[in-house]
Amino acid sequence: MATAASENPKTRLRDLGLDREDAVQMYRDMLVTRGIEERGHILFRQGKIPGSFYTGRGNEGAAVGVSFASKPQDHLGPLQRDMGVHIQRGLEPWRVFAQYMGRVGGPTKGRDGNVHIGDIKLGIVGMVSHLPAMLPVGVGLALSYKIKGERDRCAFAWSGDGASARGDFHEGVNMAAVRKLPVVFIMDNNQWAYSTPGNLGYNTEHPSDRAKGYGIENVVVDGTDALAVYEAVAAAREKAVNGGGPTIVECVTLRMEGHAVHDDASYVPKEDFETWAAKDPIERTRRFLLDSGMTEDEDEEIRSGVKRFLVEQLEKAEASPEPDPSTAATGVYASPEELDTPHH
Repeated sequence: MATAASENPKTRLRDLGLDREDAVQMYRDMLVTRGIEERGHILFRQGKIPGSFYTGRGNEGAAVGVSFASKPQDHLGPLQRDMGVHIQRGLEPWRVFAQYMGRVGGPTKGRDGNVHIGDIKLGIVGMVSHLPAMLPVGVGLALSYKIKGERDRCAFAWSGDGASARGDFHEGVNMAAVRKLPVVFIMDNNQWAYSTPGNLGYNTEHPSDRAKGYGIENVVVDGTDALAVYEAVAAAREKAVNGGGPTIVECVTLRMEGHAVHDDASYVPKEDFETWAAKDPIERTRRFLLDSGMTEDEDEEIRSGVKRFLVEQLEKAEASPEPDPSTAATGVYASPEELDTPHH
């Protein structure tokens, strides 16, 4: 499993083409991500979030690492465990809170599920529930780049380990492989497909090992190591945009909370939680930064700043009104003048 080398932190960053400020930004993005979801739990218990509620605790490093390796011209299709992608790409937290509560300030203006977040202006395609339905979408985007001759554009399409058993995963990966499309497939292997463990879901050491059947490469990386994820994804993107075809990058983590708020995850062995809690991606990045010269005072300033920022963002979201029922169909359907002329 690929992981960041245990060498001098400054040397490691230099080798990746990053600097300390990049690592600090990753750390802050992860703190914001977790802070949003922790406050989301509170909002749910207060009865302010309709429906269920999903989080990605333990997945912050993988989400931020992938997004950091993308370019502004790329499109990304993250899932419910990948809030860090939205934050790293620039989605304001108050809009996430507004989405949670079904307010007009959310990306879907109160018209979709509370974690169905997307903003095409940020290059993020809104999530579709039926996983891995985002894979064919990502492949379609990559195909459009190739048809239009748009070089140095890459699509990123996510799935989970469990979702990789579905037919749309096969169809998407197979088409991308055959046509050598500029797409990187991100597999969030959090080891549980709801309550089904990995050994009952695939008959390979890693679910991404099935890439060999499509004639493409896979990389297995420690998803709690944001820098290792960044390195693997940056290399996969470089390969994709230069005609080398897709790669499946498998980020191994553990889902540190239940499938959703209604699930206590009692089926997960306690020792697994203890093992992976010791690899917490935020604490891991914090230790890396302390080793690279960040002081405890600087760390406290970052953490307290994030807390103040999120308090302000939540207040802004709660001031956002609920949508007017008479506008329910507004923005749901595109008008003919809004559509591009089909390429054919």
